[in-house]
Amino acid sequence: MPYILVITATDSRKLAEKIADSLVEKHLAACVQINAIDSTYRWKGKIVHAREWMCTAKSKSSLYPKIEGEIKRLSSYEVPEIIAVSISRGSRPYLKWLGSTLGAKQL
Repeated sequence: MPYILVITATDSRKLAEKIADSLVEKHLAACVQINAIDSTYRWKGKIVHAREWMCTAKSKSSLYPKIEGEIKRLSSYEVPEIIAVSISRGSRPYLKWLGSTLGAKQL
């Protein structure tokens, strides 16, 4: 299938909402879900525990380069998490909606 989930994380809900609004406004994502998460990771030799906001965007794989660019432009992180996962199956009505939403002209 030509659809993907793009996952990123931010350090604030406000920034997560800004990324979500931008991706949806520019027709790069049909939908972006935002969830509060607790992350543990190693950064510059130290273990970090942080409250973050995860954004999961639903889109077309062909739009990934533009999505990556938009997330990089807006992110406050030096190395933002940007991961794309292929959607192998899904509800036909939902995937039809997703495709029709992304069919609009991208800005």
